Amino acid sequence: MLFFYSFAKKTKKFNPMSVKIAPSILASDFANLQSEIEMLNASEADYIHVDIMDGVFVPNISFGIPVTEAVNRHAKKPLDVHLMIVNPDQYLEAFHKAGAEIISVHYEACDHLHRTLQAIRNLGCKTGVALNPHTSVSLLEDVIQDIDLVCLMSVNPGFGGQKFIENTYSKVRQLKALIERKGTSTMIEIDGGVNENNAPLLIAAGADVLVAGNFVFSSNDPIETIKRLKSLKN
Repeated sequence: MLFFYSFAKKTKKFNPMSVKIAPSILASDFANLQSEIEMLNASEADYIHVDIMDGVFVPNISFGIPVTEAVNRHAKKPLDVHLMIVNPDQYLEAFHKAGAEIISVHYEACDHLHRTLQAIRNLGCKTGVALNPHTSVSLLEDVIQDIDLVCLMSVNPGFGGQKFIENTYSKVRQLKALIERKGTSTMIEIDGGVNENNAPLLIAAGADVLVAGNFVFSSNDPIETIKRLKSLKN
């Protein structure tokens, strides 16, 4: 795979010694979204995480294609789009056109996951699969070679600000072992309840990308908060 070394024009070179940070704009100030995106552009964030919720797959509605397009017009970082929706296949092309560079679909929402991953790759996007807290990483055994990024939900999807689920550490280690056994370059992303206390433990377990929403946007200095997360070691 070329995920580590080849990205679209908005990316920076991969630094294997540094965890990647993907602030989730679900926790941002929607009334000042452009300024929030500009703040992320000026920060050390690696991606901008965009949570798409349909009120069916998860019990909440966030935003959709038009807002993603608007974010992309101002973003200088790759858009990491997380589809928490039913029937994601019918929206893949639309989100690609809206600016998504990574598209993550939920394992639980895909009847034919391999076909969905092929469709994402054929669009020129990086492939992502998200797993809910109850979903075993072993279910990715036969498709891990087709996945650029696995997003492990460390809270139940649908709302920000939830308490981190401690079993996530074990899932990260299991997933890391699967990736190493299969010899793939799949990255491990953690989404939900990430902060300075659990981030070093997640990195030690094998996490490559940390999604941080409330921890970043509710801080007094989001740019400094992102910098501190970025500099954490296991």
